[in-house]
Amino acid sequence: MSPAHRRYLLLEQGLGAAIFNWILNAVIAWGLFRTQDEVPLWGQQSIAGDTIATSLLLPLITCLVVTPTARRHVRAGKVAALGWTRDSHAALGWLPRATVARAFALGVACMIAIAPLTLLVLTILHVAHFGLWRFIVFKASFAALEAFLVTPVIALFAIAEDAPSVGAAAPAR
Repeated sequence: MSPAHRRYLLLEQGLGAAIFNWILNAVIAWGLFRTQDEVPLWGQQSIAGDTIATSLLLPLITCLVVTPTARRHVRAGKVAALGWTRDSHAALGWLPRATVARAFALGVACMIAIAPLTLLVLTILHVAHFGLWRFIVFKASFAALEAFLVTPVIALFAIAEDAPSVGAAAPAR
């Protein structure tokens, strides 16, 4: 992988996604929880519920947005396709080819891997609740970290394919 690919994946996709998701999720947290003085760890409108939902929805939605965007970047020449195949790079085989199926697979995988670990850490730290503003910072930071980790992987899968399958013209009508 070239330095240009690494810059694209880590800075544009990773850091850019982290900043965007920090701001977006701070706004979402304020919108959903602004009437609460404290957000409990467990319960109907809680840290746990929001963490589980964010860990599922963030990679799912990100995959649906980033995959076509990264493929457009390849077609426009902003970044070169890596020209990898499932035969040459076995890692490509662990996610479905179809974008929607890949989005759901990533969302479920992140929900299973990230949410329980995060909730375990909060439990070990004896967090029973956060004040509203502390929760907003927590949610925004959680989403930024998840976006920083998952968005470059999504973009990598999108640009990894051979150029003909990524940039193939639509069939004539």
